[in-house]
Amino acid sequence: MTTTDRTAPRTGLLTVDGAALHHEVRGEGPLLVMMPGGSADAGIYDAIAADLADQWTVATFDPRGYSRSPLDGPVTEQLPATHADDIVRLIELLSPDGAPAALFGSSSSAVVALDVLARHPGRVSRVVAHEPPVVELLPDPEAGRALFAAVRESFRRDGVAAAMTTMAEGLTPAWGEGQAASGPAAVEAGSTAREPEPMAPEPEPTAPARPEAPQGVPPEGPREVSPAQDEVFRRMHANLPVFLEHVLCSFSGYAPDLAALKASAARLVVGVGHDSRTLLPALAAEALARRVDAGVAEFPGGHIGLTEDPRAFAARLRDVLLAP
Repeated sequence: MTTTDRTAPRTGLLTVDGAALHHEVRGEGPLLVMMPGGSADAGIYDAIAADLADQWTVATFDPRGYSRSPLDGPVTEQLPATHADDIVRLIELLSPDGAPAALFGSSSSAVVALDVLARHPGRVSRVVAHEPPVVELLPDPEAGRALFAAVRESFRRDGVAAAMTTMAEGLTPAWGEGQAASGPAAVEAGSTAREPEPMAPEPEPTAPARPEAPQGVPPEGPREVSPAQDEVFRRMHANLPVFLEHVLCSFSGYAPDLAALKASAARLVVGVGHDSRTLLPALAAEALARRVDAGVAEFPGGHIGLTEDPRAFAARLRDVLLAP
């Protein structure tokens, strides 16, 4: 297989219960399913998937109800278990011989990865769950639930930009003491930590913002992008209302099956960002690792490190996947 053949995606549409999943496949070798978090779709992994396609069959997809994965009916509250069942169907399609797949999930999709491992351990060889925001494992879970409920209420009342600002103000180092924040703080947004720049609420912004806002890290401000990137950013920006209304609270409020995860801990690696270890998602992730005796791996950047330096993030993920 030539480099071009390996990195060019082969696309398909998989019918699942209540939806059809757009998916893209690159490379050859053992199956690696990369699950997008927040409002992201398959496009968030374009650079990483191309890097890893030399060693794996890399599958990416648009979650149900996002981008090119239409629902059969109106969007309703989304549940991690439903999305986990979608992943199992995708594995069955792409690994028909029954060979297990490796999974990578970030933020809300890391929650889905945990559910796959807990309920379908035989379908996965290794799960890398990068900063799943499982607030139920925080010292004060009620404060975590209240934060995300406030974000959703802010969206309902004032729109996307207000919701993202509420999120940015809540995910602060104060969580290191198990407390909610009381005001704005500098959190990761793109490649550096900075005062949050709210995302414009218009569906067609004149300059696209980075849309992958898993569990609340606000997107980066306008930057130079190619036409292909522009399309990806606009597509994922349009997913934000679904994320804020129908995904955020149910996914962050997920209660992991700790006994099942502990039984499969040898296959679980919990990822945390080098620059985000004092923020809520990383603290929840490390609490999970302690409870189930899973390994912890530090990744470059922060909560959205995979968009800050895709090549470095891919190199670290390669090392984690190949570790004995």
